[in-house]
Parts: sequence; C-alpha cells; structure tokens
Amino acid sequence: MTLMDQVFAAAAPCLAGKAVEELVVGISLIGCCLSDGSVGVSYVMREELPNGCSAFPFARQAEGKPAAEIAGWVVSGKDDLQRAVGAAVLDAASQSIAGIPDDEKSGQPFGVAIGRDDTVGMVGYIRPVAANIRTMAGKLVVFDHGVYLRGGALDVYPTEQEKELLPDCSVVILSGTTTINGTIDSLLRLCQNAREIVLVGTSTPMFPEGFRDTKVTRLAGAWWKNEGRREIFKLISLAAGISSLSPYMIHKNVAVAHEI
Repeated sequence: MTLMDQVFAAAAPCLAGKAVEELVVGISLIGCCLSDGSVGVSYVMREELPNGCSAFPFARQAEGKPAAEIAGWVVSGKDDLQRAVGAAVLDAASQSIAGIPDDEKSGQPFGVAIGRDDTVGMVGYIRPVAANIRTMAGKLVVFDHGVYLRGGALDVYPTEQEKELLPDCSVVILSGTTTINGTIDSLLRLCQNAREIVLVGTSTPMFPEGFRDTKVTRLAGAWWKNEGRREIFKLISLAAGISSLSPYMIHKNVAVAHEI
C-alpha cells in the first residue's frame, strides 16, 4: 500500500455523502468546491503534462460526481493534473476534521527547531522558506528540477542527487506536490536519518491519521475561506499563483501522532 492509499483511506469519512459542485483548472492552481461549501486548492505541475487542447476531458466530467470518486484520482490518476484535481478535493474535504490548528508563526519554520548543527533538505523550492532556513541551519540543500535547470537560485541541486544528499539531512521539508507526482514514497525512504519530515503547501493532504505509521512528523498545509470562493476561482482562472490567493488562505500546521 502506498502512502496515498493510506491517506485516501483516512479521508473516507470526510468525503462520504459529498459531491464535487464546481471545479476550476488554471495554469498554476486548481480550485474545487464541494456540495457542503468547502473550498480546496492544489498546485498544477505543468512540467510533465501532455500536449494538445483536448488532453484533459476528465476535468469537465468531475463536476457532480461523488467527492470520494474524484478524490480517488490522487491514487489512480493517469497524469499529474488528474492527481492534482484529486488533491484539491482532499484539501476541501479536510475542513471536516476537528482540531487542526492554525499555524502559530512561532519564528521556527513550521514549528520545527533548526540550528547550526542541522543539514536541512528541501524538495521543491519555496523561496521565502529557504531564505529563512539559510539563517538558521548549518547547511541547506534544495532539490527542484525546474529551478535547477533555469539557474539563479542558491543551494539548488538536481533531483538526481537526492539519493546522495537526503540521507545526510536531519530535517527535511517536502512539498505537498510530492503526493501528486508519485515521488513521496521513494523520498521518504531516503530520509532515514531525519528527525523531522514536514510536508508543506496547499497540496498537502491534511489528514494526520493517514501519516501515522510513516516518517512524516508534521503537516503544514492550508484551508481556504469558503466565503471567498468566487474570488478564489476568478483568480485561479486568471492564472494567479498562491501569493495572489493569500488573503483567503488559512495556514494550518499539525503534528502527526506516531505510535510509541
């Protein structure tokens, strides 16, 4: 069973009885609204998408379907876009979980204490987070295929070096998009020496029970102000990124409880 199989199973009670009411697919983000009014957002990974103007007929077919069916695309999706649609549905459905705290912005990235003895690995370049960690950690190594090819960012390595460098990291920050592109399981196997592994970003599925028997220690994702639905969807349709949606974002941060 993959990690996303576990997460999807944990999400089942939150998906039951709901349908996908509306879906919008932009070039940067995907937004959905469920029949209970909950809004979810996920990231579009454009790099590996197929060519053609009719490559994604499934997006039009999602509206009106049971939320559980569409959320299941995070496991069964045929490409990164289909899996991202499933991730947006999961994000919306996770609002049904009680007790997911807001991020307190303690000054420690995602609530994790980082010091000069730490080597921090980051999969998926998040510029402001990387800038903050550089001031705290002894070393930062970032893996991002697109950023590495374009150049112009410090500490960014090709993803081919993950096998070599991630095992030396004491703290690892993984983008939630690793649950969309199918790399999360292999990455976690490389993080055997990390005391903290944090999954971050709006594509992070906020279902702590789904991560209970994994190496992930913390989920730092986002919920959305449901009353901002119309503006969120309009911005996504106009190719807006996460920063443009920030007035409607509620940062969430929860520790994963592990068996002792």
